[in-house]
Amino acid sequence: MHAIRLHEFGPAENLRYEELPDPAAGEGQVRIAVEAAGVHLIDTSIRAGRSGGPFPLPDLPMIPGREVAGTVGSRRVAAHLGMASGGYAELAIAPEAALHDIPAGLAADVAVAAIGTGRTAIGVLEVADLQPDDVVLVTAAAGGLGGLFLQAARNAGAFSIGAAGGEEKTARIDADLAVDYSRPDWTERLREHRVTVVLDGVGGALGRAALELLAPGGRIILFGFASGAPTEITTADLYRLGIRADAAIGPRMTQRPGGLRELETAALEAAATGRLVPIVGEAFALADAAAAHRALESRATVGKVVLIP
Repeated sequence: MHAIRLHEFGPAENLRYEELPDPAAGEGQVRIAVEAAGVHLIDTSIRAGRSGGPFPLPDLPMIPGREVAGTVGSRRVAAHLGMASGGYAELAIAPEAALHDIPAGLAADVAVAAIGTGRTAIGVLEVADLQPDDVVLVTAAAGGLGGLFLQAARNAGAFSIGAAGGEEKTARIDADLAVDYSRPDWTERLREHRVTVVLDGVGGALGRAALELLAPGGRIILFGFASGAPTEITTADLYRLGIRADAAIGPRMTQRPGGLRELETAALEAAATGRLVPIVGEAFALADAAAAHRALESRATVGKVVLIP
């Protein structure tokens, strides 16, 4: 088979397209013929040797990739493989217990987005509990999660505001109002709106600016910090603004009743029914994994990034 391997932590160019022996499934495992593999921002962090979030860096050499969709015999399946577990390949090994049947009519690239990005979105939205009278501000609204959050806001009857960097991305946001956060006056455009919910996975200065837009009684839901630094919040901020803050990932998600698998099932069902359909951006050939990483790191992508073997 062909696969992408990382022999040394570092830049995207370290991702090598290689020919390897076909992997063999062990007890309780299956071998998936991969049709689409998800590319996640965490993949780029692991590749660079920074971290895998709360998880230790993997031993090298390794095949990156956390999410795959494909076939096991005649069965169409999707699976989340865990951290850095071999998804960037023509064939991937997964625990049989991790498999989900892909609903009829759902494309492999959409299924792979649902199994990873979709499950996170469902978990975050459980915490957010959007209501019809909410005004929802989504940071990084052009990303895979951002697009799902805007759909959810619309489904709830809420007013949606999508923030993204650059005119090209902003023009592609499907929201009641889209703003370009690369403009220095972007927050001024929103002062007239009574923002009640901020969904923030960017952190840093952008997350802090979004926090300051919350009206009294509002809430900020934190689910990551793509900028490299979390949104800074103090108890003094909560008192001063009269708001609350919730962290939707970490133990809140992994230790919830039903676990992550229940979220994966819900995400696939939501995609199949059209309620929350992941937006799949540019698809890259497996051999072009380095280009996919560069595009994701430069914020040049819209929606979920996938690799096609």
